[in-house]
Amino acid sequence: MLLVVTYSQAARTTLRNICRTHDEVVVRRLGRAALFDETELAAFLALRLREKHDEAVQIERTEPFNEFAAVPDAVREAAAAYEDRESPATPYSKFASGTDHPSAAEMQRREL
Repeated sequence: MLLVVTYSQAARTTLRNICRTHDEVVVRRLGRAALFDETELAAFLALRLREKHDEAVQIERTEPFNEFAAVPDAVREAAAAYEDRESPATPYSKFASGTDHPSAAEMQRREL
């Protein structure tokens, strides 16, 4: 997919018009950004938007996030356990202390 992000009011207006006119390429509209299908028409529309608004438009190619391929089991299990905790006010560092769950500092140091 193509992620199109706008950084000015004029670019947002043009993006909104593109999304309304060419809804067949829009996967999701996110306010100042949109996800487009990865087609030549979508690329054309994104590039046209950048030509018109220059640095006020950023275009990125994205790929779907597969949590089962990219994220270690321990991290997925920690996320599920943390969301299922008894007290919603407990910060993760206190929750993970004394358990097998990875600390926030450990996860910060590791790349996916």
